[in-house]
Amino acid sequence: MESPMTRRRFLGTSAAGAAGILRAASVKRELPKATADTCIFIWLAGGMCHVDTFDPKPKGDGGKVPGGYFNAIRTAVPAIEVCEHLPRVAARMDRCAILRTLHHDFPNHSTAVDFVHTGRVASGTIEYPSVGSMVAHELGGFDPKAPAYVVVGYPMKPRGPGFLGGRYNYIYVTDSDASPAGLKPPDNVSTGRYQRRLEGLRAFTRSYVENLQQNSEVVEYEAAAHKGFEMMGEKFQRAFMIKDEPASLREAYGEEFGQRLLLSRRLVEHGIRFVECSFNLHFINGYGWDTHEFAQQRVDLIIRQLDRGLAALMDDMERRKMLDRTLVVIGTDFGRPPDFDGGGGRGHQSTTYSSVILGGGVKGGMAVGVTDALGREIRERPISIPDWHATIHRALGIDPEKPLMTPDNRPVPITDYGKPVEEILS
Repeated sequence: MESPMTRRRFLGTSAAGAAGILRAASVKRELPKATADTCIFIWLAGGMCHVDTFDPKPKGDGGKVPGGYFNAIRTAVPAIEVCEHLPRVAARMDRCAILRTLHHDFPNHSTAVDFVHTGRVASGTIEYPSVGSMVAHELGGFDPKAPAYVVVGYPMKPRGPGFLGGRYNYIYVTDSDASPAGLKPPDNVSTGRYQRRLEGLRAFTRSYVENLQQNSEVVEYEAAAHKGFEMMGEKFQRAFMIKDEPASLREAYGEEFGQRLLLSRRLVEHGIRFVECSFNLHFINGYGWDTHEFAQQRVDLIIRQLDRGLAALMDDMERRKMLDRTLVVIGTDFGRPPDFDGGGGRGHQSTTYSSVILGGGVKGGMAVGVTDALGREIRERPISIPDWHATIHRALGIDPEKPLMTPDNRPVPITDYGKPVEEILS
């Protein structure tokens, strides 16, 4: 019989585990070969229903009989079907990999959003970084005068840098037709005058910052401010000018979500390493992807926008020879059950749900994992959220097992022991 866990034994085990991670950190690890160098992370806020999109099941009646809400259609890959409101994506399924067996233990929004973005359960003693900040930390930006990480959407704590610090935070934009607030130089200040102001400010603050190099908050604030001033340059500002795109292309992308995808393409084209593009336009059907009550009856409106925008993004990046180097990932809080609630909507389900990954060297025409007849449970090949994170990092050439050190010298691996879904990686 195993002996009980005493305090001494616990401390010894913990110390041994930390020592093992530190030893791993000291060993030179061979980096995985990158198949992508940028990432567009599409966030479907609220919880996309997998049985109504990428893992279709036999139709229910919208009431007592559980099941899908829409018909399934065939795709360019004979063995894969998707929802009838995804015809454009269906025609391009040979470029996409569907992961149908993601799962976690948090069927509530706040915890799920945090967990899916960071790959770890929130802790009271440490704040974990988001996948975007982790990529920014490991790979940095392409251009020192542009950020590595941009969010097209609203600020949200789980999108942040956690223990990595402020220099790996994101900047955000909420209007697809405008650059981020506060990063546009005044119209009445010439370039030369602006540069003189900037040089004067740096001279004024230099001694103060040098005297407080041990204060991480001061150092991070100064670095963030410096980056902000650099981002006010013409090159970075130009990335946000989607009005420069042909009207026919803007029309192809569709409504506001499509315009956000077009902006995301422009951002990675202008050297941004990681862009999170949020589909949080809840007003379209009432609740967005959180399809309670009447929102379920109108969810086809947002599925169609996803279909149109994602297909346009694939075609646009292929024409520009960007798709092979840009990883595109669809993420969401969780899935939704095949059952309908009293108002004809759907609740929350985290036991299994779907994600789509494409571009960036991903093998298309695949559906990994099998769920049961109604999409409630996993039958084959479960994929954890750490596995999903590891897949993203692996595609970008980041070692998912590499340990990082927290400010209090605790080793934390980049993923929580996730293993990449190798089936979809070249």
